[in-house]
Amino acid sequence: MAVKYLFDRVASFLGLLILWPVMLIVALLIRVKMGNGGILFKQQRIGKNGEAFTIVKFRTMEVNHHGSSVSVAGESRITKLGAVLRKYKLDELPELWNVFKGEMSFVGPRPDVPGYADRLQGEERRILILRPGITGPASLKYRNEEEMLAAVDDPQRYNDEIIYPDKVRLNLYYLDNYSFLMDIRLIVATVLGRRIRYAGEVI
Repeated sequence: MAVKYLFDRVASFLGLLILWPVMLIVALLIRVKMGNGGILFKQQRIGKNGEAFTIVKFRTMEVNHHGSSVSVAGESRITKLGAVLRKYKLDELPELWNVFKGEMSFVGPRPDVPGYADRLQGEERRILILRPGITGPASLKYRNEEEMLAAVDDPQRYNDEIIYPDKVRLNLYYLDNYSFLMDIRLIVATVLGRRIRYAGEVI
């Protein structure tokens, strides 16, 4: 995966260089609209080989909330501006810095918080061979995850018993069937909001 690693470093550098005006505008909006707290959200996540790293995103929630690790569309802890940032994935732009540092990749499994990463058992732990990604097949399939969770009675249970195991399945398929050309297709599908056929289904 040397080509993948080189692509990540070069493309993330170019992304930071080109998109810094957009990130500056988002930062200013957060400061003006959500002034009671920092601009960035930082959290420990599990990365390649099970090593922890600090993910960096734009803040989309109120500072002092006590919600679960599962986000649901329409939650009061998500601000109005935050909802817009999450809808268009603008909150994830700072993750380009994580990619540039080599902690993440453009494509791969989304990085889990330690509690969820600990649930991986046996063959599932092979997923940790990969650098976590900004996008990936599981991210594409569940691009409307927050809306899906808002439509069920028990979002936490639905995530733990239905969505999370399916994400693990897709991530294992990605690992076992890796293709750099597929990475490009996944990135394009993410940027353009398109669906593609992957692992025998449309995601």
